Amino acid sequence: MRLAILGGGGFRVPLVHGALLTGGGVTELVLHDVEPGRLAAIERVLAEQAAGVPDAPRVRTTTDLADALSDVDFVFSAIRVGGLRGRRLDEQIAHAEGVLGQETVGAGGIAYGLRTVPVAVDLARKIAELAPRAWVINFTNPAGMVTEAMAAHLGERVIGICDSPVGLCRRVARALGIDPATAWFDYAGLNHLGWLRAVRVGGEDVLPRLLADVDALESFEEGALFGADWLRALGALPNEYLHYYYFAREAMSPQSRGAQLLEQQRGFYAEPSLASWERTRLEREATYMAETREGERDDLEGGGYEKVALALMRAIAYGERTTLILNTRNGSALPGVPADAVVEVPCVVDANGARPLATGPLADHALGLVTAVKAVERATIEAATTGSREAAVRAFALHPLVDSVSVARRLLDAYAAAHPELAYLA
Repeated sequence: MRLAILGGGGFRVPLVHGALLTGGGVTELVLHDVEPGRLAAIERVLAEQAAGVPDAPRVRTTTDLADALSDVDFVFSAIRVGGLRGRRLDEQIAHAEGVLGQETVGAGGIAYGLRTVPVAVDLARKIAELAPRAWVINFTNPAGMVTEAMAAHLGERVIGICDSPVGLCRRVARALGIDPATAWFDYAGLNHLGWLRAVRVGGEDVLPRLLADVDALESFEEGALFGADWLRALGALPNEYLHYYYFAREAMSPQSRGAQLLEQQRGFYAEPSLASWERTRLEREATYMAETREGERDDLEGGGYEKVALALMRAIAYGERTTLILNTRNGSALPGVPADAVVEVPCVVDANGARPLATGPLADHALGLVTAVKAVERATIEAATTGSREAAVRAFALHPLVDSVSVARRLLDAYAAAHPELAYLA
């Protein structure tokens, strides 16, 4: 089985490769990137990882997209348009206007989407032409928005993944003292905007038991982050990224995550090795969402998104039927959300791909937020695919975390001036 990773010089690629070394059936791994230096750095780390591992996938690198896509079975899309310098600018420009600039939430997420969607759509067209039978697993943020834009050209053959829902479910299971394999997790929403509404074991919803136990509830990340009182008021456990909505004032910070990551990774790419990559990875994980936390993370398992990707790939490749929380077109699964909108819900996966499972409607407050943010995502996609400045202003102005049309216009002007990729909106 042949796998291509677009964005193959990215820092997290060794996580995927490490998972492949434990199984997965991949015989050849092709890394594609537009920056040869980053490709060389990651290739060196992967060679060290594979040392002494029997039947490790053959790894090769290329800057030629057609070469990368030739005769592939799966494509992992993990691009970062503008790099970490672009993320740093996104955050700084938003902060200068007094609004949140996080990578996937608010003004920063819109700016990142405006840069990324045109490239992702172009990739989708080329994959459809050059590798029409390949399945595309999208890692690229903003994951829901990018997956929806690519789905216009790839249909059901593109599926978005994120590690946040599975991480939340794993931590909740640990707090409840249950085996996650025996539970059904009722999770629904959009990428980085979802809620765990029930945990059913043997037909019983055991989530109320957790909500009633303050010590157990606040023993893991999301419980400590949101607080027991607020979680009880919601009657559900939100994805950690909802902290930016529920505690927007507290989440505002002059610290730039993009600048922090840029500094962390500079040393690694200058002198790449497996040891330096591992040190940098642990530092990265320990400081993840640090602006919203007072303490350290309670797990440093490397995110886990690579495990979700491999489980998804194996289910499709070998017909190993499983259930995963994924980003895919809604159909009729989540009431109140358009059928062609990409949502994040439990899906049954097998050789035919991912099929979202029917779920109950969202609570009014959650549906209102999902509807507003989906309108922003769609305005962003419209702007990115048509060049409409009007749609771009609408995207910024309608976001719940941008409180002024005037601010929205200034944000767009500042982003268009700062990013060469946004010259089409200047």
